[in-house]
Amino acid sequence: MKSGSRLLANSTWNAMAFLVSVGLNLLILPFVVGRLGVASFGMAGLVVATIAPALIFSGSLAMMSTREFARTLATAARHETRQFFATAMFLSLAVGIPLVSLFWLVGPAFAQRVFQLGGDLVDDLFAAFAFGAVGWLFQCIAGVCLALFTAHQDYARLALVSVAGSVASTLSMLLLIPHWPQASTFVACQMIGFAVNLLLSMVLARLLCPDVVAFPALHSRSLVTLLHIGKWQALAQGGGLVAGQAERYLLGMFLQPQHVGYYSIALRAEEAIYIGVLKIGEILFPFFSALQGESDERVGDLFFRASWILNVLAVTVLGALIPVAGNVLYLWTGPEVAAEGQRVLIVLALAGILGSGTNVFTFYLMAKGRTRANAAISLVTALFTLGTSAVALPYFGWPAAGWSACAGALAQMVFMTLLLRRSFALPDIGLRVWHFVLMPIGVGVVGAILLRVWITTYGIDQGAALWEVAGYYVLSAAAILMAVIAVSSIGPYGAICRRDLYRIVTRFLPARSF
Repeated sequence: MKSGSRLLANSTWNAMAFLVSVGLNLLILPFVVGRLGVASFGMAGLVVATIAPALIFSGSLAMMSTREFARTLATAARHETRQFFATAMFLSLAVGIPLVSLFWLVGPAFAQRVFQLGGDLVDDLFAAFAFGAVGWLFQCIAGVCLALFTAHQDYARLALVSVAGSVASTLSMLLLIPHWPQASTFVACQMIGFAVNLLLSMVLARLLCPDVVAFPALHSRSLVTLLHIGKWQALAQGGGLVAGQAERYLLGMFLQPQHVGYYSIALRAEEAIYIGVLKIGEILFPFFSALQGESDERVGDLFFRASWILNVLAVTVLGALIPVAGNVLYLWTGPEVAAEGQRVLIVLALAGILGSGTNVFTFYLMAKGRTRANAAISLVTALFTLGTSAVALPYFGWPAAGWSACAGALAQMVFMTLLLRRSFALPDIGLRVWHFVLMPIGVGVVGAILLRVWITTYGIDQGAALWEVAGYYVLSAAAILMAVIAVSSIGPYGAICRRDLYRIVTRFLPARSF
């Protein structure tokens, strides 16, 4: 009960920070697209996608730092934690600064040649790459400080840093983009948000752990540990990068920047919900890291219960987007984007539902140090994603965008199911996988598609008012949620599902007793 309460509290902080950040991003995007134009917005997306390979390093460093911080803090080895912190900071600068220089020198020419950019867009490339690369470096260094908060499971401080960066970035866009309506200005505003994240995270880290925070230094033992575990995590990050950016790369190569802009807008709408589910679930990473001494049965029980809760959440909030995809884009960005992007948004929502089914397993593998298995899952996902994109986009054009994400997520789900049977020595592992993982996703997807057909045939027009669209979204979410809960309540694990749902509901109700 104590662990469950802490997990719910951490999830609440993560969800609150995400809601503020994503709310600001969604509100500012129509303003940005209107000022920049879809083509410049698409070019900014291509610049970010070109810099994205650097996230392989920064993401792996943050994840492995979190794991080692959580492990050493749990055993009260704070001197060892300090050495890991100093080494991680050293790596962030030693690798980050050369990468920034490389992007400055090579990035503009690479993007111009590969994505066939021309006209006024070319003149803005160097500034966009300069701001984007420096912003990534700020993000990389801040990730080490934020790893301390994650290891402490101090999600209140994480929420504060996230909200502060989002507010700074949004205010910068409102002030600067009207005066300099260019893609580089948009990227510069994102950089300002990362700079605020860095400054605030360093100050809060110093206040939280003054005996752990240290200047950059190289400790051989810490370096060997980070590199040994991190090499497979880097491969996993690389596979995830290919899966996440493949559409942008191929759209930029085969089509025009405005198509990248349409795709980025649809993806932003889907990611706004998907990342929210991911943020709520990522508190499981340090939680699993601290359960090293627990029995396999205990960890397996927590794993599958957490999987069911997150799967129910994912199919509810993402599935409800499918029936009203066109209406959401119409209200958000106008009829042009709605006409071009609604089919892509539907497919991306389906991919998000499938992808959410593997998130808990990913956190579990990282916490256990089984980064090789994570790398294998990411590579399988990347191969299916890239292969589908390479075949579909040249022949079917822009409308085929998004199907590769769906194919990659489906392959990821199949591969994860096979690995799950080998990860837990439980006699009823097959039935648990079906009840807690596969069944909620299947019921949710079928329900979302049926609601889409019904609303398209008998429901609202595309130009419906905001309150109508919101009402249909809420009704769709409620219908999917009730269907999934009803099916999950049947069977040998129905009582477990009902009990966990009751605990969650009573925690968030004003009165905690019925």
